[in-house]
Amino acid sequence: MRSEASIDTLVLGSGPGALAIAAALGKEQLRVEVLAANDPKEPWPYTYGIWGEEVDELGLSDLLEHRWINTVSFFGAGSSEAKAAENIPTQHSKDYGLFDKKKLQEYWLNQCDEASIHWHKGIAKELEVDNLVSTVTTTSGQKLKARILIDATGYKPVFLKSQSQGAVAIQTCYGVVGNFNKPPVEEGQFVLMDYRCDHLSASERTEPPTFLYAMDMGNGRFFLEETSLGLSPPVSLETLQSRLKRRLEHRGLAITKLEHEELGLFLPMNMPVPDLEQPLLGFGGAAAMVHPASGYMVGGLLRRAPSLAKALAMAMQDKNASPATIACKGWDALWPEELRRKQALYQFGLEKLMRFKEPQLRDFFKGFFNLPSNQWYGFLTNTLNISELVNAMWNMFVSAPWNVKWGLMGMQGRELLLLWKFLKPQR
Repeated sequence: MRSEASIDTLVLGSGPGALAIAAALGKEQLRVEVLAANDPKEPWPYTYGIWGEEVDELGLSDLLEHRWINTVSFFGAGSSEAKAAENIPTQHSKDYGLFDKKKLQEYWLNQCDEASIHWHKGIAKELEVDNLVSTVTTTSGQKLKARILIDATGYKPVFLKSQSQGAVAIQTCYGVVGNFNKPPVEEGQFVLMDYRCDHLSASERTEPPTFLYAMDMGNGRFFLEETSLGLSPPVSLETLQSRLKRRLEHRGLAITKLEHEELGLFLPMNMPVPDLEQPLLGFGGAAAMVHPASGYMVGGLLRRAPSLAKALAMAMQDKNASPATIACKGWDALWPEELRRKQALYQFGLEKLMRFKEPQLRDFFKGFFNLPSNQWYGFLTNTLNISELVNAMWNMFVSAPWNVKWGLMGMQGRELLLLWKFLKPQR
């Protein structure tokens, strides 16, 4: 018989997902420790965006570094032969924010400090689970025991298992922060998507499309990022760099001071929901919490961490509960049936968009952002219920032009499997 664990939860990782769940568990007065290869105070390399309304509802707008009222997208071809209307922006009429990464990190770290969470530096190597405890052995031979393990080590988790459903769609990005010879966007403007492609040749427009994500950071600084929505195989970093350079040159733009270069974010968009029968938990990217329609996750971390922590605290009130029993309660809280059904629908939609050519994709997003704002906003933030989500998708289909309709109706990949998962979700 193994000795009883000295702590309730061991969290693996030091990124946003690990800090979010560790902080939430600490608030529930659980005994929590964290094992990570990196210092949890090490700066995060990537930027994190969120809609203003979403962060306001969370009561965390003070964690934003920037907030834009003028939020737009461009879905015209942008060619010199195009009508003037092609270059008129689509107005989103919703604020958009960029987190201050340091503030967000400190927000969670301070909660961890208040809960006296202990940090271990090391790399997890082996996991053994019995009827009493989960034991993690590190590469240095240290053994850490807990009632439940939460793997929050990102998109290639150490221990968490997922069922394969084929190739994973990867969102790739290449971005720069700096000063330019003239403003690349209007003063105070945020551009969610700029799909104008007049800098590309006719043959290149048949290749996988990419868009510009751009914002005025103030004081003459701008952030520009060339992005591929999600493809398998992914668009290469070299292609994104080349396209951003040519996009700028076509508009007579040049970087006068390069402050930061974001050298490629490779973000899995349609990871399958983890195996919900395993006697450990996941959180963040490891647990497929990236939104398949947008690539966003921080809003979901902030909303879903407290409910998972409460479910675990309640499950642990039974001192005889095994790791498998506790994990079962945790998975039910993190991935209830409705969320799994919604995930299947989102991934169904992504399967379609991955095959769209550039004109189809532009027409699709024109129609999408012509939906009532509560529908497209709820779709992108994953805050619609099942019936609302289905209604939004149906409205999109009905109003779409025929080139988009044909693309949405075609069944060429995993769509039937995903529809089955929507109709008959399995653990």
